[in-house]
Amino acid sequence: MHSTLRREPTAEVTRLHTVLKKLEQAYGSPRWTPNHDPLGELVATILSQNTSDVNSDRAYAALRAAFPTWDEVADAHPDDLVTVIRSGGLARLKSQRIQEILHTLKARQGHLRLDFLLDMPMPAARAFLAEFPGVGPKTIACVLLFACGHPAFPVDTHIFRVTTRLGLLPSGCSAERAHTVLEPLIPPAQVYGAHVNLIRHGRTVCKARLPDCQHCCLRSSCPYPQPSTKTGAARGEVPRAVVP
Repeated sequence: MHSTLRREPTAEVTRLHTVLKKLEQAYGSPRWTPNHDPLGELVATILSQNTSDVNSDRAYAALRAAFPTWDEVADAHPDDLVTVIRSGGLARLKSQRIQEILHTLKARQGHLRLDFLLDMPMPAARAFLAEFPGVGPKTIACVLLFACGHPAFPVDTHIFRVTTRLGLLPSGCSAERAHTVLEPLIPPAQVYGAHVNLIRHGRTVCKARLPDCQHCCLRSSCPYPQPSTKTGAARGEVPRAVVP
């Protein structure tokens, strides 16, 4: 009779789970409710790159109001599309990416829908999205998590900064590589909560400049050098990452 060997979690996994538990105690357990609109999420995520949520939400709302169907977006004159989404910033680049994706999808599938990703295994769905121009790990993870209900883990600027300061990423790890490092360490049921709470912590406490270490719920286990003064940039600053 063969015995089943139970692997003990690594120190990194144990530490990450402790961090996530403390964040849940501080910020609560957010409810994961996928929107089941992969194509809409894909476009919205592209519009959100390098801008605020307020600006990207305004740009997406304007886009859907001006062009109610994706076929209309695909067929729109580029200058008209740029004007409509201007509030989201980088409008010309984003409009070009959106139309390239729509044209590619129409050519491959014969329609402008991504609903089939909901039932596709996550590795296959990830590989499918990766073939579109300008679509990188963060954008893919957002579509899979927020629209499809797959336990993908998007790493934004806040998450990258917080996990870097906590020492949860290897030295020199890029924001892109952080996706493949962190996602396997988080239980699928906790991925959404981990994503939301790490962002909350990065926005309110572990800020890019002068993090509020004194009131941080992770202070006891954080190796990041705490600022000694209230002026000047915090030491060891992680630059803003631009990741599609």
